[in-house]
Amino acid sequence: MKPITILLADDNADVRRDIRELLELEADLKVVGEAGNGREAVALVKKLRPALVLMDVAMPLLNGLQATRQILKAVPATKVLMLSVHDDEVYIEEASKSGAMGYLVKHTAVNSLCRAIREVHQGKKFFKPPPPGHLHKQNRKKPHLPSSG
Repeated sequence: MKPITILLADDNADVRRDIRELLELEADLKVVGEAGNGREAVALVKKLRPALVLMDVAMPLLNGLQATRQILKAVPATKVLMLSVHDDEVYIEEASKSGAMGYLVKHTAVNSLCRAIREVHQGKKFFKPPPPGHLHKQNRKKPHLPSSG
């Protein structure tokens, strides 16, 4: 079976290292590259053509939402799974609008990450917390979304 190729996009090198080490334990998952900012992620996707990008929301030069839009425009076959410290529904909704197939909060990601990668790779959506359609939109404040710095 051909492994699922993955690009890690996170501005924190320690986070990238930890995720890489976790994914290397799985025979069907293969990290093919790492990006420390959104622009680098877009360039590497164009070059490496990974099946999936694990994308942080808040990154310098181009945030994860902007990078996701550019990636999907340039390489539509690549799927994006967002990872973030933010569990606010506005972030989840914006990730979905940008074309991401899934969203995981980093502190819950360890238990669900490999499952989420496999499901998103198969074309299924994987949002944890639940997708925006299941959340109440009234009485919410729109948080400041990360800029492209």
